[in-house]
Amino acid sequence: MPIWLDMLRTPMAAPETRMLRRRRHLWQLLCIALAASILCLQPLRALAGNAAGLVCAVLLLAALLCGIRYFRAKNAADDAWLAGRHGEVEP
Repeated sequence: MPIWLDMLRTPMAAPETRMLRRRRHLWQLLCIALAASILCLQPLRALAGNAAGLVCAVLLLAALLCGIRYFRAKNAADDAWLAGRHGEVEP
């Protein structure tokens, strides 16, 4: 069997847990909120004044921190799942 076909049959990631799903959804929500705040910066500036830049900066920092936490947890879950499957023999 060609190696590419063998790799297609092999799952490369752990099943997603509730915690990982929540973290992923939070990260996606923060990214969408950041994009919306940047696209609507003029109305936000008219509404909040100079604090509009601070809102964008806080959303950027939150998206970065949540993204780092999510990807570290996801990578650890994938590594643990793949390490657990290492000793398995396929039927």
